[in-house]
Amino acid sequence: MTALPPLDLLAALVLEDGTLWGQRAEAFQREDAAAILDNRDVRRHYLLRGRGMSKTTDTAALVLVLLLTDAPARSRSHAYAADGEQAAIMLDTIRGLAERSGLLPLLDFTTRTMTVKRTGATLTVESADGASAFGLRPWLTVVDELGVWPSGANHQNLWSAIVSAVPKVPGSRLVVIGTAGSPTGIGAEAWTSAEQSPHWHTSRHPGPAPWWDVDDMIEVQDSLTASQYRRLILCEWAEGDDALTNPDDVAACIRPGSTVLPPVRGVEYVAALDVGTRRDLTALVVGHAERREAGRVVVVDRVLSWKPGGKDQRIDLSEVETAVLRLCREYRVSRLRFDRMQAEQMTTNLARAGVRCDEFMFSTAGANRLARTLWGALRDHALDLPDDDETRAEFLATRLVETGPGVVKLQNPPGTHDDIVTAVGMLAVDLAAQPDHGGGSISTPTGHVGPRATVTTREAIRRPAPGSALAGHLARDRAKRMPRGLPGGAIVGVPGAHDDPRRRAP
Repeated sequence: MTALPPLDLLAALVLEDGTLWGQRAEAFQREDAAAILDNRDVRRHYLLRGRGMSKTTDTAALVLVLLLTDAPARSRSHAYAADGEQAAIMLDTIRGLAERSGLLPLLDFTTRTMTVKRTGATLTVESADGASAFGLRPWLTVVDELGVWPSGANHQNLWSAIVSAVPKVPGSRLVVIGTAGSPTGIGAEAWTSAEQSPHWHTSRHPGPAPWWDVDDMIEVQDSLTASQYRRLILCEWAEGDDALTNPDDVAACIRPGSTVLPPVRGVEYVAALDVGTRRDLTALVVGHAERREAGRVVVVDRVLSWKPGGKDQRIDLSEVETAVLRLCREYRVSRLRFDRMQAEQMTTNLARAGVRCDEFMFSTAGANRLARTLWGALRDHALDLPDDDETRAEFLATRLVETGPGVVKLQNPPGTHDDIVTAVGMLAVDLAAQPDHGGGSISTPTGHVGPRATVTTREAIRRPAPGSALAGHLARDRAKRMPRGLPGGAIVGVPGAHDDPRRRAP
């Protein structure tokens, strides 16, 4: 098959940049590879690595070497991931390594399999189907990103089938590799068990990756929430539930003493409406975007909110409609953003009265973009908020909850509200999508803000060592603070506003 010992063959594989694996591998990569290829004492391996630390490439390289050097004739090996598409990436990576290293003539590939021609040993990329995994007798099983597997019955059954199959074949191997995830998920349970078992080899190497430069580190840190950074970079099993912001960032975004900014001719205003008929508030915000020294800012000129009242604890939507129409005319609002499921009839009436009403799509992607836009704008102090207790309380109470890998949404704990926050988020997303002729942007869907006013390192994120290049870069960025806000404006009384003494008590 090949005259080279497994470790030597691994070192000779050619990477995408033309260098050899052995020339680029760090000490932790060599140690993990040696443990997996040895297979004398321990046959089960769980490797945790930070994102960008060569998980897929190293696993693909090890699979290629093992099938060429050690796999018995006609043996069957399997690769699983959170979904079939992710598992297929590994097969593509194996093919690329084989082609660049001159090993492709030894192998046959299909869309889901790799076969060693001489021995008939195969690797199959499998779907995440728990029922079909029982009965298999794998020589090698690779599990990618177990930490982000769903905790439903199907994936629980699949993991049970994978673990219980190891004793079936003498000399078989199980390799689990990935980043961390929820502390209550399948991956966390398996990691805790593996760490305590003499039958498992565990290896944890948190990031940032040693080959990242300072800009890479800052870019990744800026684009992830605190829990995502802890999971994906620091390899910590962390809850995917973060505060949207913190008191310091909220204080920096509040314009002291000013609750309302009067309309100014020549400014394009946008409004956003979040309707709650029972228990929740109904919130209307009016705002605009403006350029300041440190970048583009979303200015919230006016906030109105209504609380349910009366015996049936309902909001009088006719009162809301009247106030919305009045403010849209007062500020000459160019468009009103709204959630169709909540305000379809009201916005139909408003449209007949001449207000342009544009629906905000609260799909998974839309909710993720709204949450990330707000998170980034607060972090970079790219919001100008009124000095209002209700607004301040909502921003401090609202959480970011993970709904899937890299996908978040806003959520308010019981007894709190997030309606003003949601309306401000719709406003921010709308204004972020508008052309900025002054350069820069408020946010992108990944949550990264264009011209950074500041980079705030959250408590949960590991701080760089004092005197390091990253620490110096972050310190320089922190010095570029945005101004606190505009001077206070005249207060305009509107029925139902948060400061209206006639508003119903909660």
